[in-house]
Amino acid sequence: MQSGYWHNKVCVITGASAGLGLNISTLLASRKTRLILVARREGPLRQAAGMLEASGTEVSPFVADVTQQQDVDRLAAMVADKYGRVDLLCNCAGSSTRGAILDTKPEDFQQLLEVNFLAAVRTTRAFAPLLLEQRGHLVNIGSLASKVAPRFLGAYPASKFALAAYSQQLRLELGPQGLHTLLVCPGPIARQHDDPRYTEQSRDLPDEAKRPGAGAKLKGIDPDWLAGKILDACEQRKPELVVPRKVRLLLSVAQLSPRLGDWLLLKATSG
Repeated sequence: MQSGYWHNKVCVITGASAGLGLNISTLLASRKTRLILVARREGPLRQAAGMLEASGTEVSPFVADVTQQQDVDRLAAMVADKYGRVDLLCNCAGSSTRGAILDTKPEDFQQLLEVNFLAAVRTTRAFAPLLLEQRGHLVNIGSLASKVAPRFLGAYPASKFALAAYSQQLRLELGPQGLHTLLVCPGPIARQHDDPRYTEQSRDLPDEAKRPGAGAKLKGIDPDWLAGKILDACEQRKPELVVPRKVRLLLSVAQLSPRLGDWLLLKATSG
């Protein structure tokens, strides 16, 4: 897209030590941004920061649990003091799960809402003033489960639906003031190794629950490719990025006919 668009921009990435957060951070480092990497575990965070610093970009690692308000407050104060601006906040911190819906306890919903939704609320509120000053970008990493709720994902869809609603409200209320909000809704992302949590959590569930996306018949998305699409969508100030594109038809049908949408979703996720 625009040559040099990201050069010297100040970018805060949560969940930056692994997964899509690290892929986005790596791409931003290649475009010579100033990076603030945020993660809970110091060891992986330092390792990621060292790798990205080798590319010649400025990196500030910050150990924080974004489900804790005091950690978010410390992070925001550091960024304001050191940089005085924020051009991008990318809320990548998150978690997924498996479980039958009636086996999913209120405490399970609360836990996932904390990391997948309320953490984004905390960071967004903390950085909104600096983002608005720069007409900056807020990226919320949702999921196809922000739009449809397949079987056996436990509390995950509810937490991602909440993030989608919040993103729309931000677009409507703060878009006219200059904030760009992008909701990213990807299907299963290709990973080098299966998550052992899913094997244990899916022990009493059908076999498809153990697979990516709880059986979604979709090819795993290349996270480096997705990172590029996210930055392109920011430059174009798009409101949403849904991948793969073919899923948009299912989403449209589900809005028009919930019965037909449910049937199509079962077909798309059954073994």
